[in-house]
Amino acid sequence: MHHLWRALRLTILALLLGCVLLLAMAEPALASIHTYHEQPGQTTYRSRQSLRDQSDLAWQATVFKRYTEGIFQGTYLRLVGFPGQATTDPGRDLVVETGTSAQWQAPRQLDPQTQALPDSVAQYSMDAVLDDLQHPIPLTLRVPLQGGGTARLVAAPYVVEEWLQLYTMVEAVSTAD
Repeated sequence: MHHLWRALRLTILALLLGCVLLLAMAEPALASIHTYHEQPGQTTYRSRQSLRDQSDLAWQATVFKRYTEGIFQGTYLRLVGFPGQATTDPGRDLVVETGTSAQWQAPRQLDPQTQALPDSVAQYSMDAVLDDLQHPIPLTLRVPLQGGGTARLVAAPYVVEEWLQLYTMVEAVSTAD
């Protein structure tokens, strides 16, 4: 009986050690980062998340970078509100804040392939914001609405981490060209 318990303990220990080794050697997962070859010579990398504002309305938040013929075109955040419930203000920039005193203005800007967006959609340049962030922390996005209001969205650290992974992953690709 003593030998059976010893063998069982050794087996469990070996299984645990194997699991720890597999986890330690695993590559980090890029959860929702996708690569799109939209047309010959054009590649887009994107992360799409759903965020809720202070009124509990859902917004689709997509951070993307695009390369055309190997030339970097920028990193953008596209926010899509529910049509009829959120009308963004094209004349004001997005304000991005941390829980401390850090704050950025992300200018409203369309990527070269986009001609126009519906009233419930806004797009902002995110290169300066993502370049400044040192690590994933919660961010508050203050989306300007027509009529002077603001929709306040919170991006959790795991969302910001994915955005930073996309930003640095693509930067590594662009410097290799």
